[in-house]
Amino acid sequence: MSRVTFNDVKKMYGDVLAVEDVNLEIDDGEFVSLLGPSGSGKSTVLRMIAGLESISSGEISIGDRVINDVQPQNRGIAMVFQNYALYPHMTVRDNMSYGLRLTTDLSKDAIQQRVEEAATMLGIEDHLDKKPANLSGGQQQRVATGRAIVREPEVFLMDEPLSNLDAKLKMHMRTELQRIHDDLGTTTIYVTHDQEEAMTMSDRIVILAEGHIQQVGAPEEIYNQPTNLFVAEFIGSPAMNLFDVVLEGSSLSGDGFEYAISKKLGDEVRQSTTSSNLVLGVRPEDISITDTRSEDSIEAMVDVVEPVGSDNYIYATVQGQEVTVRVPASVKPTVGETVYITFDEADMHLFDAESGQNVFDHVAQADSPVVESTS
Repeated sequence: MSRVTFNDVKKMYGDVLAVEDVNLEIDDGEFVSLLGPSGSGKSTVLRMIAGLESISSGEISIGDRVINDVQPQNRGIAMVFQNYALYPHMTVRDNMSYGLRLTTDLSKDAIQQRVEEAATMLGIEDHLDKKPANLSGGQQQRVATGRAIVREPEVFLMDEPLSNLDAKLKMHMRTELQRIHDDLGTTTIYVTHDQEEAMTMSDRIVILAEGHIQQVGAPEEIYNQPTNLFVAEFIGSPAMNLFDVVLEGSSLSGDGFEYAISKKLGDEVRQSTTSSNLVLGVRPEDISITDTRSEDSIEAMVDVVEPVGSDNYIYATVQGQEVTVRVPASVKPTVGETVYITFDEADMHLFDAESGQNVFDHVAQADSPVVESTS
């Protein structure tokens, strides 16, 4: 079993806290991404698994074996780095086989068989006798991945391996890494700051901020049910629209509008929080715009129309606050035009303004709302 388990893991650098209270279990064969901004602690977590950083307290296990004091080469892991870390004076063949020659007693023929099988899987079998300087960035990334594959580890560790590639090649290599994972079924822990990578590749995502886990879940769960304001703002491009509101009776009152909510949702909010100060969140694709006022619309002024192929991003203001709307390319209002935005109660999120926590952990299924503009 190559299950990876964290039990109350903490890391300090002198008086500086890097990560704390990491409790997590990664299943055998799972692809898990550690996602967060710079300084969130994601690379520190990965390096502690690899043995490149010591653990201040707590335990990390691979299978049933606690690895806190196990030497890196004996942990059953293989790591793919951001900068590939290839030896420039060695051929591709030697780069891929070097680790095996140092850490195993496999015969020369067995090592070469593993190298050739991995090279064929990665489509670099014609480059085995070349040196890294004669390869493209994508080919170098494949060599680095192949070097990890030939070790047949219990766990793959990947530290932003695609960050040096251009957008088109990055998309291709995401597909390649997913295919390799499906073929090998090896537990994979992948560090990235790119939410698109995490959302498209992962079985589950672990979101970190300031050294603490914010949420763990499948990509669709993270996106549709963010546990707090940090996750809501961090996941999604364009970012979720957020409005400061106050719960008054059966309405959410914001700056320039009142949003009438159903009794069912109002009761749920009151059961979930004692605070009346809330933050209303709506994703750009869940907002519609029209040039006609209705009883369930909010008046807005169009500032920018940004075409992005099949969609347009509309940046508008409601009482001085920016709102982003994602609409089909056929919807293209004029800059300076007054439009009216609408959204459904089932698509909104509510957070406690003080704690930042989501006041309900599922999408409300309720009657259609009524929104009254007070502008």
